[in-house]
Amino acid sequence: MLAHACPILRGTRTPYRPRRLRLRTMPALTLPDSPTAAADGPAPTPLARATAELAGAVQRVARHDGEHATAVAGLKLLRLSAPCAPVHAVHQPALCLIVQGAKQLMLADELYAYDASSYLVVAQDLPVMAQVVRASGQQPYLCVRLDFTAAELARCALEWSAAAAGAGAADRAAQEEGGRGLFVGAVDAALLDAVLRLVRLLETPRDIAALAPLVTREILYRLFAGPQGWRLAAMGHGASQASRIAHAIALLRERYADPLRIDDLARAAHMSGSSLHHHFKAVTAMSPLQYQKRLRLVEARRLMVGERLDAATAAYRVGYQSPSQFSREYARLFGAPPSRELRAWRERQA
Repeated sequence: MLAHACPILRGTRTPYRPRRLRLRTMPALTLPDSPTAAADGPAPTPLARATAELAGAVQRVARHDGEHATAVAGLKLLRLSAPCAPVHAVHQPALCLIVQGAKQLMLADELYAYDASSYLVVAQDLPVMAQVVRASGQQPYLCVRLDFTAAELARCALEWSAAAAGAGAADRAAQEEGGRGLFVGAVDAALLDAVLRLVRLLETPRDIAALAPLVTREILYRLFAGPQGWRLAAMGHGASQASRIAHAIALLRERYADPLRIDDLARAAHMSGSSLHHHFKAVTAMSPLQYQKRLRLVEARRLMVGERLDAATAAYRVGYQSPSQFSREYARLFGAPPSRELRAWRERQA
């Protein structure tokens, strides 16, 4: 299984290399830098008060740095007391709502920035590079992550397609721009309230079995009914191009080590080769070949670090036939050849 991400990612860190980026972010809302307003400042807004309540609920569970699994299916709480180096991983479908701090996520050459005024939704398995950029001991980075599956998206799309279609109908031209399999949205009171209630269920374990599925479903509904809910509806609708691309992505995830034949992949997705290439890039910001290459390199790095394989063995395991090609492409993505990184990791462990 390939590693997944957010915000303390199960991946590997790499030095950041500057490159020309397209920044995707949300306008700032009237939230304080920290969920707790200054004592002498103006009264906090209802949204800021709810954010502060959620921060307290998260910190009661996440008392130390790391990713904290919970008794609620799919719910994880994350805490980090300092900014971290960029981490490469494959982000699985999820809602990531930052409660405190800030993070950046890079998909191909696009940079997505979000903080406590916004949230990230990833609707497809996407190879990304992510970095927590604002965190401290006094104000740690806090994030609520709720994982969901393609099957859940499909079921919700069948029920809520009308709500999703109507949510942003006034700005259809903007909806059509990009079509990415992830997006950043502005936090609103309804979504924040539902997330707060889900986290609070951790304080009453006897209620989790009965209430958590209902609140989780409400959170998904809020995402579908939001301004970008059309994206989720498209991912789950069986006849859409996005749904076909989701099928192609699933095949690539399963067979990333096999030789890629575009015609076979297009046939399996019920698309022409040119249509597959166009729509695949619209969703993932990369071609099928680039996507497969990124999967292979991220997994090879995990094998070298996590399972202590040498570079040649890891390369063959993920489908490379040429160690020299693997080394070139590895260095292009991570900034150093695998042999150098292996030496550095071993020195740090010594």
